[in-house]
Amino acid sequence: MSTLGSAQTSSSSSTPGALAGKVAFVTGGSRGIGAAIVRRLARDGAAVAFTYSSSEAPAKALAADIDAAGGHALALRADSTDAAGLTQAIDTAAATFGRVDILVNSAGVAVAGEIDSFSLADFDHTVNVNVRAVFVATQAAVRHMGQGGAYGRVITIGSTNSDRVPWAGFSVYGMSKAAIVGLTKGLARDLGPRGITVNNVQPGPVNTDMNPADGPMAGNMHALMALGRHAHPDEIAGMVAYLAGPESGMVTGASLLIDGGFAA
Repeated sequence: MSTLGSAQTSSSSSTPGALAGKVAFVTGGSRGIGAAIVRRLARDGAAVAFTYSSSEAPAKALAADIDAAGGHALALRADSTDAAGLTQAIDTAAATFGRVDILVNSAGVAVAGEIDSFSLADFDHTVNVNVRAVFVATQAAVRHMGQGGAYGRVITIGSTNSDRVPWAGFSVYGMSKAAIVGLTKGLARDLGPRGITVNNVQPGPVNTDMNPADGPMAGNMHALMALGRHAHPDEIAGMVAYLAGPESGMVTGASLLIDGGFAA
């Protein structure tokens, strides 16, 4: 096992090295937005551990790419619905790298369906991944934050649908992301005295395999937006990098839209 040296800071979180000496943990980091976040935090100098549930090959390839570029990455299999497994993964990352400074709750699911046919199993799964796992991961990670200095960041990937649900069938998904808004505000109060900030990033449509920019719903989404396009995952990662970095020390309890004007 190896530990990192004392935390270092840089004047800007947008430049490589801004997170040198920091340790990040990202849930759902093997693909899509999560993978972009892993790459960005590693590029900015953090050692990054991340979870995957089924995408083992992409996860191992991502970790290998970061290591080959001179960074530090650790891919850990953990299902976000398994509280014990998720907690163990965070504890393993802390044991490997010495602590956890930054938690990014990126794992999420989106199940759509009309209320009269939406199954209780899908309801429970949505809440377990999108809300319960955020609580579990935060509870586990903050035990390892603030060691050797009061620095801690908790960032959750929410959704613009907490503010606007323009189509039928997304009530449960919107509810789960609205719950994150309240949880973020409460955790900011709970953890502020410990020097830990807690924030919620709310993307709109993002070009991933789950929601491609040329998908069947893309035109309808773009018609509701001020900018009329999908975001690139790197754009979401850029906001996360800011919130993870030293310049965001006074930002906490915030839900920040990055949705191209979807909710404007």
